[in-house]
Amino acid sequence: MSLRGFATLNIWADDVEAATAWYADLLGVEAYFTRPGPDGCLAYAEFRVGDYQAELGIIDRRYAPAGASATGPGGVVMHWHVDDLDATVERLLALGATEYQPITPHGDGGFVTASVVDPFGNVLGVMRNPHYLDILASLKAT
Repeated sequence: MSLRGFATLNIWADDVEAATAWYADLLGVEAYFTRPGPDGCLAYAEFRVGDYQAELGIIDRRYAPAGASATGPGGVVMHWHVDDLDATVERLLALGATEYQPITPHGDGGFVTASVVDPFGNVLGVMRNPHYLDILASLKAT
């Protein structure tokens, strides 16, 4: 077995419609796929994001696994590489996210992370990642 790269990142929201609008504003693109629940309300929305068009799915919290935290942030932190970390964090906070982890350098290799909690209770990590840029450059060179 080997992990080959993440395929879909799912987050939860009580109000999928509002979360979809918030992420559309943040990402600058509309969801490419949506699905209503049995009550006709939006239950799932999916975006394609980044260099590899990774999937970011927003799911109605009522479909979360039993035992999933319904209050407060939880789970792993997925960090997205961004070109301008300071500006990205500033924009996230301006859109109503709250700081979870401040901008934090890790060693002297240029790795810097930060994370916020979106208005829907999900942790969103962002980072400056030299390794990501090196891999991207090597793939483009081939």
